[in-house]
Amino acid sequence: MAEQPARKAPKAHEAQVVRTEWINPHMVRLVLGGEGLAAFGTGEATDHYIKVLFAAEGVTYPEPFDMDRIRAEFPREQWPTTRTYTVRAWAPETRELTVDFVVHGDEGLAGPWAAGARVGETVRFLGPGGGYAPDPAADWHLLAGDESALPAIAASLERAPAGATVHAFVEVPGPEEEQKIAAPDGVGITWLHRGDRPVGEALVAAVRALDFPAGDVHAFVHGEAGFVKELRRHLRVERNIPRERLSISGYWRLGQTDEAWRAVKREWNERVEREQESAA
Repeated sequence: MAEQPARKAPKAHEAQVVRTEWINPHMVRLVLGGEGLAAFGTGEATDHYIKVLFAAEGVTYPEPFDMDRIRAEFPREQWPTTRTYTVRAWAPETRELTVDFVVHGDEGLAGPWAAGARVGETVRFLGPGGGYAPDPAADWHLLAGDESALPAIAASLERAPAGATVHAFVEVPGPEEEQKIAAPDGVGITWLHRGDRPVGEALVAAVRALDFPAGDVHAFVHGEAGFVKELRRHLRVERNIPRERLSISGYWRLGQTDEAWRAVKREWNERVEREQESAA
């Protein structure tokens, strides 16, 4: 059998930090811009995401930056590390890309970097990906997630069809983590304050207690994998919502590093889906 050609790496975009803003105690907003965004663009999705590239510690890559060259010339452990973040907003007329980062002190890689990012600093990333947007044909919409899903939920609310019936639940640590969102009149968020409770406990309870309106629902549920699994079962098995009307996935998993979770995420999601499909 002929050897398959190596898969070509996607081309990285390059931008500079234009502005930074703390929008609550644990979320910093970076606005990226520059001529390197000339080829960047988004589609209709409201959950577009990018994969920010972080150089391995102590490693400098040749210029111009080229992922194929890096993969060919550097050992795998020196390849850039990626972290996935939602596109909060993209303004093509000014070539400004807004990305919100959750920050928990010195924990993790991207959060501490974003907290200390300086204007003029270069950022490289891949993307965008994404596939969800509120379906204007749906009778109503359900949006649910923790703070990691807040940028996508906020972008979705701002794009909600005029007159849409929307039930949006976002769980955050406390009232100081709430944000102002420019949603259409009559559309808002039910903020759930976690406090000392486990992640997702308040969110699961709120969705379970919701008096579901009649008709076709289009749902977006993302965040910590444990509560996502519970809500997936509730929506698919107990509420009989068709799989194609759900955008649902675990962005992260309690007790696992980002690398460990990404290594098993696809298999875990597929296994959970199979189990719950058989029960639906």
